[in-house]
Amino acid sequence: MVEQLMGPAITFGLALVAFMVLLYILKVLARMYTRASKELSFVRTGLGGQKVILNGGALVLPVIHEVIPVNMNTLKLDVHRAAEQALITRDRMRVDVTAEFYVRVQPIEESIANAAQTLGRKTTEPEALKDLVEGKFVDALRSVAAEMGMEELHEQRTLFVQKVQQAVSEDLLKNGLELEAVSLTGLDQTSKEYFNPDNTFDAEGLTKLTEAIELRRKKRNEIQQDTEVEIQKKNLIAAQQKLTIAREEEYARLQQQREIEIRRATQQAEISTQQAEKTREAEEAKIVAQQQIDAARLVAERAIQDQRIAIEQQLKERDIVKAKSVQTAEIDQQKAVQLAEQERAIAIAEKSRAQSEAQALADQARAAAVQAQEQVDTVREVERAERQKKIELVEASRQAEREMIGITIAAEAEKKAANDKAEATRTLATAEADRQRIAATAEAEAEKLRADAAAKRYTVDAEGQRRLNEAANLLNAEQIALQIKLAVLRHLPDIIRESVKPIEAIDGIKIVQVEGLNGGGSGHGGESGAAADSGNLADQVVSSALRYRAQAPLIESLMKEVGISGSDLNGMTQALSEGNDAERLRDLMAKRDALTRKSD
Repeated sequence: MVEQLMGPAITFGLALVAFMVLLYILKVLARMYTRASKELSFVRTGLGGQKVILNGGALVLPVIHEVIPVNMNTLKLDVHRAAEQALITRDRMRVDVTAEFYVRVQPIEESIANAAQTLGRKTTEPEALKDLVEGKFVDALRSVAAEMGMEELHEQRTLFVQKVQQAVSEDLLKNGLELEAVSLTGLDQTSKEYFNPDNTFDAEGLTKLTEAIELRRKKRNEIQQDTEVEIQKKNLIAAQQKLTIAREEEYARLQQQREIEIRRATQQAEISTQQAEKTREAEEAKIVAQQQIDAARLVAERAIQDQRIAIEQQLKERDIVKAKSVQTAEIDQQKAVQLAEQERAIAIAEKSRAQSEAQALADQARAAAVQAQEQVDTVREVERAERQKKIELVEASRQAEREMIGITIAAEAEKKAANDKAEATRTLATAEADRQRIAATAEAEAEKLRADAAAKRYTVDAEGQRRLNEAANLLNAEQIALQIKLAVLRHLPDIIRESVKPIEAIDGIKIVQVEGLNGGGSGHGGESGAAADSGNLADQVVSSALRYRAQAPLIESLMKEVGISGSDLNGMTQALSEGNDAERLRDLMAKRDALTRKSD
């Protein structure tokens, strides 16, 4: 039984091992199988000989086989020749050339094998491939450039490209490469500084270049000079033509101006005639319009006057009605006041009788009488408040009636508003009476406090005044005289101003007799005469005017107290010329201090 079971197990195990070995072999073969693509083909060498793989695949065994990849893409190889390496043309000129060569490996087995053999892996490295084949491209460019001149290269670029392509194609086929196209992207003359004069080719090219440049410069200069001459000639002809045209324009302008002036004068005369006619018509129309306006204004003024008379008549009628209403209200008010007074007298009489009866009672009855008296005062204040309220109601009614004078359309609405306002005023009057009562109480308290404060202040002032009077009584006669003089000096400007004020009323002074002008008259004697004789005529006139003053004796006596004569201008200014007021005041103050020290 065991042997029967072991047989299938061994068979299954061998089959499993064989399957695993087969899977391993397939995996190894898959890893060794190499495939080609559109962009990359390869050449296998080794066991089995050379085999080119273009679109398929092949097994590549390690150590046994070698694989060389070949790039099938088109490669762009740039070739730039310039400066010292520039190309030399048939006419010994140097040209800078930039060309682009587009090459690829031919998609045939022979070309792929040649490329793998001659180029190796350089087909996958464009820079390395360029270094390898650039010499062939430069040789082809130089060969074709040597067969063509510089102008031909510029004008026949296509021919140049075709010749280069033909020259390079055969050499590239040896390496398995195919030249798809050649593009000449840059072509220009090499700068003169790169021409070597010691080189035969460069010397000949430099000579031709210099000759061509100078010839072009000479030709350009000739063209410029000829052009300038032609321009000057053309300018001269144009200037002559302009002057001729300007002259003709000036002639035409003068002719046109003359015709315009003639036409303007003719039109101006016609316009003046028409304006005069229109002015006359306008004045006539203005006079007619003014007459109509005056007539309309007179009618309007008459209508306004009639309307004003009617309004004044209505206002007078309303004033009469208002006066009657006011008189009625005043009569009612007086009646109410008299009734209130009678009621108050009756109440007072009743309270007096009660008071007489209460006097016979004991102290308790006197207290009741006092309480009754307080009630009487309360009733009196209430009556006063009621009277004030009625007065304010009457005043409110008057105010409402005054407001109703100017209203003519909505009389009933205004009447209702006046009644509502009177009711509101009555309420405000009640509140105002309460406020006045409270304010009166507060004012009484404040007045009492002010009276107490005034009494104390008066006491302090009286004490201070008493001490000042005692101090003044201690002064001697000289100090008292000094104080009087100081007071006169302080008020001296006011005294002088008031003394000359009557002269302001003098409208003019007439001199009816002049004898000797200065010093001819001796009608006055004494001091006043001397003052009158001194000075010029104007001073004498002013001095004479100063003597006619009602208060002259009093003012002169006050001024003499301080050493000033008030009879004339010389006397008033003499003291001031001797010294200013400040110096006199300092002298008087010094005298006062000396007298004070002396009295001490």
